[in-house]
Amino acid sequence: MAFPLSASLGAPAWAQTAPAPSADAAPGAERALGAITVTGGRPTSLPAQIPTTIEGTTHAQIVETVNATDSEDALKYLPSLVVRKRYIGDFNHAVLATRASGTGNSARSMVYADGIMLSNPLGNGATYAPRWGMVSPEEIERVDVLYGPFSAAYPGNSVGAVVDYVTRMPEKFEAHVKLSGFVSNFDLYNSHSSPAGQQLDLSLGSRSGDWSWWLSASRTQSKGQALVFGNRLLSAGTLGNAGTPVAGAVLGLNPSNQPWWLVGGATIYDTTQEQAKLKLAYDFSPTVRATYTLGAWNNTTHGSVDTWLRDPLGQPVYGGRVNIAGRSYNLDAPSGALVPTETRLTHYMHGLSVKSHSGGVFDWEVAASLFDYASDTSRTPTTPLPGAFLGGPGRTTDMGGSGWRTFKAAGTWRPTGSAEGVGAHVVDFGFQQDTAKLRTSVGNTLDWIGGPPVTPFSAFNGNTRLQSLYLQDTWRFARDWKTTLGLRHERWEAWGGQLGNATRLLDFAPRKNSYDSPKAAIAWQATSDWLFKASTGRAVRMPTVSELYQGSIDGNRIVNTDPNLRPERSWTTELSAERGLDGWGLDGVLRTTLFFERTKDALYSQALTNLVSTVQNVDAIRTRGLEVALNATDVGLRGLDLGGSLTLASSKITANRGFPASVGQQQPRVPKVRATLLATYRPDANWSYTLGMRYSGKQYGTLDNSDPNGFAYMGFSKFFVADLRVRYRIDRQWSASFGIDNLNNNKYWAFHPYPQRTYVGELKFDL
Repeated sequence: MAFPLSASLGAPAWAQTAPAPSADAAPGAERALGAITVTGGRPTSLPAQIPTTIEGTTHAQIVETVNATDSEDALKYLPSLVVRKRYIGDFNHAVLATRASGTGNSARSMVYADGIMLSNPLGNGATYAPRWGMVSPEEIERVDVLYGPFSAAYPGNSVGAVVDYVTRMPEKFEAHVKLSGFVSNFDLYNSHSSPAGQQLDLSLGSRSGDWSWWLSASRTQSKGQALVFGNRLLSAGTLGNAGTPVAGAVLGLNPSNQPWWLVGGATIYDTTQEQAKLKLAYDFSPTVRATYTLGAWNNTTHGSVDTWLRDPLGQPVYGGRVNIAGRSYNLDAPSGALVPTETRLTHYMHGLSVKSHSGGVFDWEVAASLFDYASDTSRTPTTPLPGAFLGGPGRTTDMGGSGWRTFKAAGTWRPTGSAEGVGAHVVDFGFQQDTAKLRTSVGNTLDWIGGPPVTPFSAFNGNTRLQSLYLQDTWRFARDWKTTLGLRHERWEAWGGQLGNATRLLDFAPRKNSYDSPKAAIAWQATSDWLFKASTGRAVRMPTVSELYQGSIDGNRIVNTDPNLRPERSWTTELSAERGLDGWGLDGVLRTTLFFERTKDALYSQALTNLVSTVQNVDAIRTRGLEVALNATDVGLRGLDLGGSLTLASSKITANRGFPASVGQQQPRVPKVRATLLATYRPDANWSYTLGMRYSGKQYGTLDNSDPNGFAYMGFSKFFVADLRVRYRIDRQWSASFGIDNLNNNKYWAFHPYPQRTYVGELKFDL
C-alpha cells in the first residue's frame, strides 16, 4: 500500500523506520511488515523496528499546520499528548501529559534532541519541565513519539512516552531567517492586558567534503498574562471596620467551591530568551559519523504584579491590612498575596557521539552528553509592597551547579546482514549511565532585586545515578510475523542528600537498589490492509532527587519526609489494529489501540500530617483506555488532508493507605476524554489552509477529587479550542504565514490560566 507520509500529521507506527520526506519531494513508499521504507532525510533515533505505536511529524508538516513558537508546539496535534504551555516561552511549567499521566508528572516521559536528554531528571512536577528551549521550532527536521515503555533501550521514565527530536544537518549550503510576531487579549476577573512579543530565528549551515556544520540562534521577547491571582478566603476575614477600606476585589469560588476574594494578578512574566546552537559533524567513512553539539540558553524574566484594589482616594493597595465588604484581611500574612519575582538563568548543553550506520551485520554508537545549570537564580522580596518595588530585603534561590550527565555505548547486530526477510534478527544491546545532581541554596539578601545572599536560609542537595544494561531482539520469524523480546537491568543509587536551614546542614543516608524490566511485542500482517500489534512492558520509575530529599529540620533530625520512598512500578500493555484505507478509496491509515496500565507505588504529594504534605507512595493506580488515530490524504478532493485522534481513559486510584479518601477517585490531571482534529487544504503549490481543534474533558487536581470547580484559579478545567493557520509561499525563497491559536477564545485552566485568543504572523526567507 502506498502512503504519502508528507501529507499526514502523525504518521502511523509502521511508517517510522525512516523519516517522511519533505512536502515538496513526496516520494512514494512501500509498505512492509511493521515498517515503511522511504528515502531522503534523517531517520528517527527511536527503535522503530519494534512493532509498537510510534507517531511523528516532519518539518514540512509543522511549517504548514502549526503556529509553532516553541519546540513543544510540534506535539500539539499528536494523539493523547498535551503540553501545559501557559504562555509563549514558558520555561518552567510546560509539562508533557500522556495517555495515563497528567501534567503534574514530568518524570513519566522522556524528551531527547539528537540523542541528548532534555527531560529534567532533578524532580517531578511543573518546575521540572523538559528543557524545550534548547530546540527552536525552525531547526526541527522531525519529531517522533514512542508510546509506552516497550523498548529496553529507555529507562522507566519512558512509561508515558519517549519524544525524539531530530534537528537539521545540511547537505549543502543553506541559510534561513524567520521573523515572527504575536499578540493577544487577556480578560479574566479584573485583569485586562494585551500579551505580545516577537521572535527572530537565524540559521545557516553547509557541508564540505567530510565536514558538515550548523549554526543557529533565536531570540524571543514575550509578555504574558497574569498566571497567579492573590486571594483570601471569605471566611478568613474578621468582621468589623479594621483595615483600609478598598474596592476592586472580585468575589468568586475556588476549586473546592469555597467563596474567596481575588485581589490582583501576579507572575505577569516579561521574558527574554536567547538560544544558540553549534553542531559539527565529521564522516570518518560513508558509514561512521562523529557529531558534536553545543547549545546555550539564556532566560531573563521579570514577574510583575497588578493589584485591583483601590483605597478611598483611588490609590492602588498592594498589601497590609485591608477591609473588603466589612471584613478585614491581612494581605501580607501568612504569605504575600501579590509577590513580584526576578529570574536569570543560563544553561549549557554539550553532546558528543560517534555512530556507525551501515545497516549491515553490525552497527555501534558511543555517546555522552552534559546539561549544566551554569547560573540559575530567582529572587523574591520579603518586604511588603509597594516598598519592595524599590528593593529591600528578600530571598535568592540559586540552583547553579545543578544538571545531569549521560553516557551510552550501544550496538546493533543483524546476523543475516539485513533487518528484512524471514528469519532476520535485529539485536540491540548496550550500557547506559545517567547521573543527576541537584544543588539548591536559598539565602537572605538585603536587596532582593540584585543583591547577593548574606546569610543562609535553607539548602537542598542530592545526587542520583542510574546504570543500565539492556538487550532486545526483534525477530521476523515468519513472512507475516515479527516479534521483539527485551530485558533491561538497572542499578540505581542515591547519595549526597542534604537538607539545611539557617544554622545547620544535615545528611540523608545513601540508597541502592536494582531492578529488571522485561519487554515484549508482536505484530501480524493479516492482509495487505490489516496489521495487528500487541506490546507489553514493565517500567520502574525511580524517585528523583527532589522527591527523595525533602522535609524539615527539628533539632538534629530531618522530619516530615519518607526516607524509604519506593520507585513507581508499572506494567503497561497495548493492543493495536491498523487498517490501510485503500479499500475505502482513501490514501491513509486508521489505528485503534486499547491500552492498559497498572502502577504500584505511584509518587504523589499527599498529607503526611494535618499540617504537612510530602511526596509519598500511592499504593495502586489502574488505567484502561482506547485511542483511535486517523490520517488520510486527498479526502473528498485533491489537497484536503485530515488527521485526528480520540482518547478515552479511565484512570482510577485503587489503593492508597496514606489517603483512603482518594480510593476510587480519578487520577489527577488525567481526563476521561481527549481529542484532536487537523484539516489542511492545499488548493495549489503556494497556499495551505489549516484548521486544528483540541479537546480535553473534565479533570481534577487533587487525589480525592475535592476540586470540582475547574474554571477557577488553581483549578483544572475541560477545554475545547480551535486553531487556524494560513501559509503562502511567495516564491522559492520567501513565505509568509498568519495564524490564530484559541480562535474561539476559550478561557480554560490548568492551575494557571491558559492563553486566550492569540494572533501569530510570520515572514520567512530560505536560501
